[in-house]
Amino acid sequence: MTLQERVDRIVNLLDSKKAEEIEVFDLGNVDYIAKQVILANSLGGKHTQALFDNMKEELKPQGETFYGSDESDEWIVADLGEIIVHIMTPNYRQRYSLEEFLDELKSGKLGGK
Repeated sequence: MTLQERVDRIVNLLDSKKAEEIEVFDLGNVDYIAKQVILANSLGGKHTQALFDNMKEELKPQGETFYGSDESDEWIVADLGEIIVHIMTPNYRQRYSLEEFLDELKSGKLGGK
């Protein structure tokens, strides 16, 4: 399975479980820990955990490896190797402005390749 197919599968799964404002950042051309980053909003704390649990339940049997995660009610980060998935409440997403960081990284403003 290609990297893009893996990303599409994750995005479709999150979308099917009511994640909102899903964005994908292609960082294959910069020096970063992953080639793709997926951001998604949850509807609240319990939904954050439910989205992550569902991802694991659906993707592990399909061969996806979860190398690690950092979990709280407001924000979960999942490391799938070449793909990093951030699931967070809208407040956390706004507070931490990951889109801005990833856009700057992608554009080379933060010292990418």
